[in-house]
Amino acid sequence: MNRYLKNVFILFLFLTFLSSCEKDEEEEDEYIGNWVELSDFEGVARTDAVAFSIGNRGYVGTGYDGYYRLQDFWEYNPEKNTWTQKADFQGAARNGAVGFNINEKGYIGTGFDGINKMNDFWEYDPELNVWERKADFGGSKRYAAIGIAINGKGYIGTGYDGNYLKDFWEYDPESDMWIQKTSVGGSKRKDAAVFVINGKGYVSTGINNGVYIDDFWEYDPGTDIWTEKNSISDATDEDFDDEYNITGINRVAFSLNGKGYLATGGMGVVGSIVWEYDPVTDLWEQKTSLEGSSRIDAVSFSIGNRAYVTTGRSSNSYFDDLWALDPDDEYDEYD
Repeated sequence: MNRYLKNVFILFLFLTFLSSCEKDEEEEDEYIGNWVELSDFEGVARTDAVAFSIGNRGYVGTGYDGYYRLQDFWEYNPEKNTWTQKADFQGAARNGAVGFNINEKGYIGTGFDGINKMNDFWEYDPELNVWERKADFGGSKRYAAIGIAINGKGYIGTGYDGNYLKDFWEYDPESDMWIQKTSVGGSKRKDAAVFVINGKGYVSTGINNGVYIDDFWEYDPGTDIWTEKNSISDATDEDFDDEYNITGINRVAFSLNGKGYLATGGMGVVGSIVWEYDPVTDLWEQKTSLEGSSRIDAVSFSIGNRAYVTTGRSSNSYFDDLWALDPDDEYDEYD
């Protein structure tokens, strides 16, 4: 073989090797879970809103559009893939509030109106399409808190009132009263994430005085006890957490079919990565990333076997696109 042909052959082998490596990397980057883009949220693009589901409908409202705090409130019908504007939220326009569903009614409380931190608390009746003010949140006025509902009770905790917080409060809709419960384990935090699996709450992420929090806690409302779970960072000498990079802020959280999920957000930057938590193994697995723009301060709600993510912002854009995740489906780039 002459020198020219030898060099061509060596180059061919090298390019074949590179191609093989690229294919291996692509295969390693393919995760389970499929995103489908749906009808855009019909309100103005915004960030730091609230969302929850009631029955087979999703609801999104409040937030900040870059100029104004907002009070509008919208209902999503997944069967028709359409949005309908509902009665405006009756509290002051705000961002950084929390929202959840108890017994087929929606609740919104706390937040920031641009000047004042808030502790008012409101109930939404979807059948009557009316808002009613309820007993003010029992803790201090705050924003960037967490809010969930478990077994017919509401819970609000953590956040920022001028100081970072870790207190935790329970709301009983029958008595319209708040009771302080055991504080969240570990660090104080704001901009954390929370989801519910099988009657227990799970709190993770957030920031405390410039430090991103990597502890992870399970709350049992029956015993009022917090139990620490595996860290959400590479915190051990074992292999299971070597790829964990889940710490951050302004992530969205939701649960589906006995698993918990964190998506978007990040450590001072926008993100699109999705992580799935299995409470049986106490382990996380990366899923297919959000196919829309990377973002922080988005919102999510779950209906049936799908989770929906919408709104949020990047450094210079506010979003109104809507994406649905089927976490157990194979990825399809053409959906």
